[in-house]
Amino acid sequence: MIELINHGVYLLNGEKIADKADLSADEARENTIAYGILRAHDVDNGKGKKMRIRFDAMVSHDITYVGIIQTARASGLEKFPLPYAMTNCHNSLCAVGGTINEDDHVFGLSAAKKYGGIYVPANQAVIHQYAREAMAQCGNMILGSDSHTRYGSLGNMGVGEGGGELVKQLLRNTWDINAPEVVLVWLEGTPRKGVGPHDIAISLVKATFDNGFVKNKVLEFAGPGVKNLPIDYRNGIEVMTTETTCLTSIWETDDEVKHYYEMHRRPEAYRELRPGKVAYYDSMIRIDLSTEECMIALPFHPSNAVSIHELQAHPEEILSKVEEDAKKRFGDKVEVHMMDKIIDGKVHADQGIIAGCAGGTYDNLSAAASILKNQSVGNDYFTISAYPQSSPVYMATTRAGIAEELLEAGVVIKPAFCGPCFGAGDVPANNGFSIRHTTRNFPNREGSKPGAGQISLVALMDARSIAATAANGGVLTAATDVDYTDNHKPYEYDPVIYERRVYDGYNKAQQELPLRYGPNIKDWPKIYPMQENMLVELAAVIHDPVTTTDELIPSGETSSYRSNPLKLSEFALSRRVPEYVGLSKRIQQEDLQRRDGKCPQHVLDALKKVGTTAENTSFGSCIFANKPGDGSAREQAASCQKVLGGDANICYEYATKRYRSNCINWGIVPFTISEGTPFDYQAGDMVFIPGIREAILRGDEEIDAKIITATGVKDIHLFFQNLTKDERTILTDGCLMNYYANQK
Repeated sequence: MIELINHGVYLLNGEKIADKADLSADEARENTIAYGILRAHDVDNGKGKKMRIRFDAMVSHDITYVGIIQTARASGLEKFPLPYAMTNCHNSLCAVGGTINEDDHVFGLSAAKKYGGIYVPANQAVIHQYAREAMAQCGNMILGSDSHTRYGSLGNMGVGEGGGELVKQLLRNTWDINAPEVVLVWLEGTPRKGVGPHDIAISLVKATFDNGFVKNKVLEFAGPGVKNLPIDYRNGIEVMTTETTCLTSIWETDDEVKHYYEMHRRPEAYRELRPGKVAYYDSMIRIDLSTEECMIALPFHPSNAVSIHELQAHPEEILSKVEEDAKKRFGDKVEVHMMDKIIDGKVHADQGIIAGCAGGTYDNLSAAASILKNQSVGNDYFTISAYPQSSPVYMATTRAGIAEELLEAGVVIKPAFCGPCFGAGDVPANNGFSIRHTTRNFPNREGSKPGAGQISLVALMDARSIAATAANGGVLTAATDVDYTDNHKPYEYDPVIYERRVYDGYNKAQQELPLRYGPNIKDWPKIYPMQENMLVELAAVIHDPVTTTDELIPSGETSSYRSNPLKLSEFALSRRVPEYVGLSKRIQQEDLQRRDGKCPQHVLDALKKVGTTAENTSFGSCIFANKPGDGSAREQAASCQKVLGGDANICYEYATKRYRSNCINWGIVPFTISEGTPFDYQAGDMVFIPGIREAILRGDEEIDAKIITATGVKDIHLFFQNLTKDERTILTDGCLMNYYANQK
């Protein structure tokens, strides 16, 4: 059971919850674990409403690190000022584009040598497991260019952001935030056997995502139930807090965490973290772990969740809603047949995957092997694969007999890789139904292409229930319904593979060494500063409740072109608004003509309607979406818009801070409109924002604008609130790179 308590509470001595205390809310909030860590990293050392954070370490993977280093290099980077690990876990198995993936890996190693970084070769570890094993430390903060950068269960606050924010840290700038609210997540009881960390996590996402209960807030886990959860279990819940849209999360630490650091040969990384004697939380979530059930998150979001028992009791009613949702999303592009998965009254899956930072833990694989011991997944349509999340975990599963039991049952074991989580591996067949212990099940994140008439669908489940389903011939089965005993020995960490394969060059920069480039690694194109006025043409209008970053720039094989901004931009919105790229390119070309003194007549006509000229008015493209940016931290969701000439986004609200920050760092003005304001315009309509440059620099937060349509000119009021002074300059300079170049 999960209970949301939407008012402030005090935690007294870490044990008693009260409505009142001797301290004020502002004073007692400083006694939370979260504020203790945040204030220690705030360069202003104050107790104000703004925080400017410097991190202790950073992590990136091979979809993001090339762009980050290229941006930082263009902005004056000399060496990495903090430990920066680059893992190769996202494109390590892709073969699209010939040599380009390995070219990027070679570039990454050369950058680690030149600037003093840490390089983790392909298939050695997924990004977050390496950070857990080798970088996390109680009381520290790690910034990652992946949205699931979450290590709070180890006492280390993790934040996922776009590449621009990592560039700022490399140049000794700061991550700037409003002092956040803190939500107490109070854990009670002990999970039943068969209920795994993904079940708890999915329940938490279901309870908090749609209502925005924890959006941009910090979750702080405490309570008597914490001690009943092993570390892998805590890690499995922690990494999924991203899907709640919280800012970050942190847990109280105990002997379990102490043992974790001792086992990983880093005992000095542990210290006890507890709330102060009187700590205030702005709201609270109470979770009774003993009442939680085995869950399934159906397409197309981790919050679209029901218990497995509920699904099997009402399959037609529930799966018909998935089909209806798919029809709304894809129209006639594809045919979705979820009802076909009901055979003899039971729901059947076609594929099972246990992988990545959430699924491939030692404990998950151990439990799955115990359920599948002396069983068979069969030789019919159902298939199952497992990916241990690091080479030390893989080696431990072989030594404990876990890998042997999985293999004997018919499970295919593959090396550490994040691909199944974002569509770069194990793509199901058309209309295939895949159950996965991974982090997301957004539309097409499994790799299908509706534009080519394909569709497959992913549901999230815990590894235990995936194994129970595999043992039951693909019939969805809750792990609480099977009898099993896990007698495998506890995880024993052996660092020998890392010692022999990971390059650790921190504090050993060899600046004289060259970077090694491949033909696909390109510099960023020229980006112009903001002009006095702005005219934008709508190139995409999306009225879906939420637009994910995977829709803004698809993952999967498109990410092979991550180091080539022009090539990658060709995929922008390709699975959602296929005409967007062509429209944006046309608008961009017309702006270049304007800058050359040959402004197209239809642009001149539009400007004439609002009484201005083309000399001091830029012309770019714009996206409208109700709520864009849920999901990945990949900055390409914004940079591709900019590369195509995007100058602004308009929405009711941004789904995540990280996507909004990406827009700002790429010079895309993050406009919003008031909730309830109708936006019944279409691609081709234009928005004119007079005096926008001066308004931004002056510190304004709203402006009157005009919408120009074929039938006339209408008023619209736009907001651009909560921008720091630096962010305002970044926007007017055109992007973060220009901002740093102008400071030289």
